[in-house]
Amino acid sequence: MISTPNQQVVDDVIISRRSIRAFLPQPVNVDDIRKILDISARAPSGSNTQPWKVYVLTGNKLRQLSEHILAAHNELESAKVHQEEYNYYPVKWISPYLERRRKIGWDLYALLGLGRENKGGMHAQHGRNYAFFNAPVGLIFTIDRVMEQGSWLDYGMFLQNVMLAARARGLDTCPQAAFTQYHKIISDILHFPENEMLVCGMSLGYADTGKIENTLITERENVDNFVQFLD
Repeated sequence: MISTPNQQVVDDVIISRRSIRAFLPQPVNVDDIRKILDISARAPSGSNTQPWKVYVLTGNKLRQLSEHILAAHNELESAKVHQEEYNYYPVKWISPYLERRRKIGWDLYALLGLGRENKGGMHAQHGRNYAFFNAPVGLIFTIDRVMEQGSWLDYGMFLQNVMLAARARGLDTCPQAAFTQYHKIISDILHFPENEMLVCGMSLGYADTGKIENTLITERENVDNFVQFLD
């Protein structure tokens, strides 16, 4: 089959989407953010429930949240106080997921010149999540606690739309489950109503192409390794 121009555009947007970990300070137009979220809301959801809610952070509010989470991240006793409300990752890692997880971690640290013994450097790099990797826009996503697993599947499609709509406009993103540990801080600063639960965060902005961490391209399995064609 020969690709049409529209197919090629869509394919290029999907393939060029990557998790960016260093952004330029260049601001993002508010109208672009609104358009991205408006288009993304066309994501499918069971019975059209549309379970997503988004907090868009810039300027002082973005800095305030980052400073509070970074302070907690750097406290030695923080891990005992701040725990995720849901398990994003498996409680017990098995193959091949463990190997994939380790590979992306070590590949990133190798690019940054961080050896396995450099725990301080790794801690600082992880902390950059909470500064939204210096992106000018931070997105915080929540869901009503009444919603069940199916709505979380719908939410994933919405998040993918956000990333692709941003990429189509020359913007980049980094979806971040790292924020889930600090849901109490985020809830307090953003004044979540009691029924709202943190899903994840996301950095949004223009990639700093001069930063080596942005050269990381993760590997994907060949389609024959995860698909069965049955006739």
